[in-house]
Amino acid sequence: MSARDEVLARVRAALSGDGKAGAAAPSAAQPARTYRTASEHAPGSATALEILVDRLEDYKAHVHRASGDDEVARVVGDLLADARSVVVPPRLPAGWTDALGAGTVVVQDSREDPRSALELDEVDAVVTAARVAIADTGTIVLDGEPDQGRRAISLVPDLHVCVVRAEQVVHTVPEGVRLLAAYPGRPQTWISGPSATSDIELSRVEGVHGPRTLHVVLVG
Repeated sequence: MSARDEVLARVRAALSGDGKAGAAAPSAAQPARTYRTASEHAPGSATALEILVDRLEDYKAHVHRASGDDEVARVVGDLLADARSVVVPPRLPAGWTDALGAGTVVVQDSREDPRSALELDEVDAVVTAARVAIADTGTIVLDGEPDQGRRAISLVPDLHVCVVRAEQVVHTVPEGVRLLAAYPGRPQTWISGPSATSDIELSRVEGVHGPRTLHVVLVG
């Protein structure tokens, strides 16, 4: 069996979800992996949250704190006071948008009834939940669950308000990957600050590949 056939067999096995190579076993023993798989900082600990906030602010994201869902609504309302329209996923906790102004249109988006890219481009902001946040890299991961929605809604609007619960914050990447591995078929969006790129002269430009502004609301 060629190396190509072996690679394709592993891909097919992974996509099938049974985890079995089927056609052939690996040609060499798996290497020993000695990287860190856990952290001394527990998920949601004060230290993990402090590290996450430091990384996010270094990436030019704006971090806000809320003690509970009622305060999330107030923070979201303040952040989006000037928004004419806001898109939300189908199962975003209803209370999170209760403090939006009377003139703000809330646009619902779902896989069954998706808004087009042009429609999303006309929306001022998006509000989502998150699956996990990785403190060490300042990364927030969305995996397409109904409280996070389709990838498009967090990539097209220019402003993203992402609500992260303290218990969702882990310290290391392996801890985050382990949580995400429980649902390997979900589409993932890894967010480390607002969208940004730079040219050969290292001139930073924001908003090229996604939201220009990222607000993170830490709850608890």
